[in-house]
Amino acid sequence: MSVADVISLLGGIALFLFGMSLMGEGLKKVAGSRLELVLYKLSSTPLKGVLLGTGVTAVIQSSSATSVMVVGFVNSGMMKVKQAIGVIMGAILGTSVTGWILCLSSLEGGSGVVQLLSTEVLTGIVAVVGIILRMFTGKTSNRYVGEILLGFAVLMYGMSAMSGAVSPLRESEAFIRILTSFSNPILGILVGLLQSASAAVGILQALAITGAVTFEVALPIVMGIAIGAAVPVLLSALGANLNGKRTAFIYLLIDVLGVLIWALLFYGANAIIHFTFLDAVLSSVSIALMNTLFRLATVIVLLPCIGLMERMVELLFPDDGSAAEEQEMERLG
Repeated sequence: MSVADVISLLGGIALFLFGMSLMGEGLKKVAGSRLELVLYKLSSTPLKGVLLGTGVTAVIQSSSATSVMVVGFVNSGMMKVKQAIGVIMGAILGTSVTGWILCLSSLEGGSGVVQLLSTEVLTGIVAVVGIILRMFTGKTSNRYVGEILLGFAVLMYGMSAMSGAVSPLRESEAFIRILTSFSNPILGILVGLLQSASAAVGILQALAITGAVTFEVALPIVMGIAIGAAVPVLLSALGANLNGKRTAFIYLLIDVLGVLIWALLFYGANAIIHFTFLDAVLSSVSIALMNTLFRLATVIVLLPCIGLMERMVELLFPDDGSAAEEQEMERLG
């Protein structure tokens, strides 16, 4: 890669992250305070909590944002820890929706009508409509919708810039050699420890066009991405009360348990069976599917264990009597 390619890649990542942030912020503005109210009222059962967390996170494009809101509810006494676990599970699953949105950038238009439906043309149309709503309408809700559309357009342009910048790497033997070294599960998990699951998956999807991202390389990175996304949620627990800390730790616990369960099963089975598909080259769609299936399988397996996980965080963060005192002070103050 040349210096120009590196700058283009960094610029693409910047546009991608800004677009994701702009779209999420616009969606939250449209929803307003109703989003928090819905989160609280519609999480009475674990299954409802999972569905709610999935839906909200698919909309605002951030499992961390959803989980941080839930930590705030528990911290204020509006929601119980057990109630919050289902919503956090849904948030972990819902964040995989971004990967499917990014698959649009891999679609190629043909000619005529088909070309009009290409990603470039559709993204351009969305950008034009977005800027018209943002700059030339007086209604506040229309401006927020314009921000959502602009965020989506910027995100897609950023993804396109990333893909274009890394395309020369498909011919680089040194890059392929480095990337394939991530087939080591532990190393791959460490590489995936980024604070944004959506951003990390998007970068991995962009790299997929080089043809060097195989199943063996992608799986441990996807696992690491899941764990790394817990970092901002854990930061939200700073200054929180006991139950707030327990809730924040739940996000990390779910992802760590998911990685341990599926890594042990998969790599244990591979040691015996020797899977033949490990060298299969993955596309952006394949990576999105892998990410979704990994998260869905984790939620399905751990959903019946909500009570057990609640007891685990209670053991990790024992009540020394200060929690009741904090709640009483909050009630009086």
